[in-house]
Amino acid sequence: MPSTSLSMTHMEGPLQPGSAMLKERLLPGDRGLAQSLLGPLPTKGPSPAEATPPKETQALVKPFTPVPPARPRLERALSLDEQGWRRRRFQTSQEDLAGRNKAELCEGPSGTSVCSGSPPGLSSSLQEIPKSHQAPGSPSSWGNSVSGLMSTSLDLLHREAPTLGSMLPPLPAVGLSDSSDSLKMARKAVPSPEDFRRRVQKKLVRAHSSLGPSRPRSPLACDSCSLRSAKSSFSLLAPIRAKDVRSRSYLEGSLLASGALLGADELARYFPDRSVAVFVATWNMQGQKELPPNLDEFLLPAEADYAQDMYVVGVQEGCSDRREWETRLQETLGPHYVLLHSAAHGVLYLAIFLRRDLIWFCSEVECSTVTTRIVSQIKTKGALALSFTFFGTSFLFITSHFTSGDGKVAERLLDYSRTIQALALPKSVPDTNPYRSSPADVTTRFDEVFWFGDFNFRLSGGRETVEALLRSELGTDVSALLQHDQLTREMRRGSVFQGFQEPDIHFLPSYKFDIGKDTYDSTSKQRTPSYTDRVMYRSRHKDDICPVRYASCPSIRTSDHRPVYGLFRVRVRPGRDNIPLAAGKFDRELYLLGIRRRISKELQRQQAQKNQSSSAVCSLS
Repeated sequence: MPSTSLSMTHMEGPLQPGSAMLKERLLPGDRGLAQSLLGPLPTKGPSPAEATPPKETQALVKPFTPVPPARPRLERALSLDEQGWRRRRFQTSQEDLAGRNKAELCEGPSGTSVCSGSPPGLSSSLQEIPKSHQAPGSPSSWGNSVSGLMSTSLDLLHREAPTLGSMLPPLPAVGLSDSSDSLKMARKAVPSPEDFRRRVQKKLVRAHSSLGPSRPRSPLACDSCSLRSAKSSFSLLAPIRAKDVRSRSYLEGSLLASGALLGADELARYFPDRSVAVFVATWNMQGQKELPPNLDEFLLPAEADYAQDMYVVGVQEGCSDRREWETRLQETLGPHYVLLHSAAHGVLYLAIFLRRDLIWFCSEVECSTVTTRIVSQIKTKGALALSFTFFGTSFLFITSHFTSGDGKVAERLLDYSRTIQALALPKSVPDTNPYRSSPADVTTRFDEVFWFGDFNFRLSGGRETVEALLRSELGTDVSALLQHDQLTREMRRGSVFQGFQEPDIHFLPSYKFDIGKDTYDSTSKQRTPSYTDRVMYRSRHKDDICPVRYASCPSIRTSDHRPVYGLFRVRVRPGRDNIPLAAGKFDRELYLLGIRRRISKELQRQQAQKNQSSSAVCSLS
């Protein structure tokens, strides 16, 4: 049977005469136990109620030998603010009405509680021992110190042995206003008050609340945290100190500003290695209205374990319904990505999808176009460019369609020259390094440049020579084919794509196929298979762009071209908050449309599985 105990925090000095209120609060059966632990109590004339105790009380308070109980399990300590909040009940609360009826049934005629639960007015949870602000020897200081320990010990008593209340005499009701100044004592023998005090100070930790009084407990509060080190277990967001908000930073456009949106601290949160994964793809759709039934192999290749942070897709001779094409892209990428910006120039389409977590760190997206045909109204050949700044790194994406023909190398070189001179970018977004920019070449005004498209450079030597090399089972070593590549030869001469690089090619030529087949052109024209679809990159800083994979997608056969894509890791630098931001804008209508498509397809798939399973079961009559 759990025994009674007396707990105290201050053992220094003898009991002061001012502690006579202890005697008034103690019951007749407890006076002997208190004297054995605290020493002789001050005496005064007995009150009439104490002189003649009722017979029922005398029968209940029979002496017994206390046995120390098992060590109680200290549960999570609730903050004092939460205790105050839980006592505030609304009048319409069913829980409050039930508690009120229970209190009326448990209260006796004399106003004392007759139930076995906790007495009214006492805390129902462990709390920190209140410290007195007066001298240690003053009566009120001694009473306040003992009061906190008595309530704690009483809570432990009721929590460990709830049936003991029916065996002990009823305690007098203590008001809420008297809880800090009055004596609250439980009947539990402690081997040493000093040991109990050390154990209480070690394990009873108040869970502070970041809100003021009469407010619900903050989710930041926990057993091992305080206002000085408040870290939430419900969010990955780092806490913002109030003193940091008060000390306003007037260097918002500086790299050193700790609260800068595009600064180093924010960049390190999302990209600790300061590199972003970029997917760049080009595809000549040949104007086909029919789109592939599935774009997963194109945008989400099996060789990549993770999806990329940024998807940039350029299309030449795109389908007539541009919106349908963008919807298919959104449907394939799913709800984790949003369309940052898209543009069109005739049948040239360019779309940039970005992870929705990163849209706040982009500047406004600027667009520029150029037509390379003699008749400018025919926009089948030309270039389309989009540029923006991500954190402190500027990006430029160009998709082009150069002049076709086996022997028209000079025309293609002229298309390149017109493009770099005619693209007027950037416009309102400031150049990150204007001292290294050239007005005659748009590719020098940006940190990272990707140029991709159908450049129409062919493999020289004739159809027979190329077919002979293809029949020799090249595998992934296509160096023999690249020796006949016109673009590789012109880049070595420096006549095109100055300063650009291309990842190593390990795939077969992407042009020209019979539609729906894996065989090269079998028509009367007998066009030579070639690497017409390419992805080039250029960096203002050395080794900022690292190619990870460069391949084609042979599973998509709706065009005479195979899509070509590249996976890159691009280094990103922190920036200043003085650029015009995109303010988190994206194509919300397209986002919702793509999600509806995914949901409807999933429902159709589930229905098809259900119909298939039901048809597989036959019944015999």
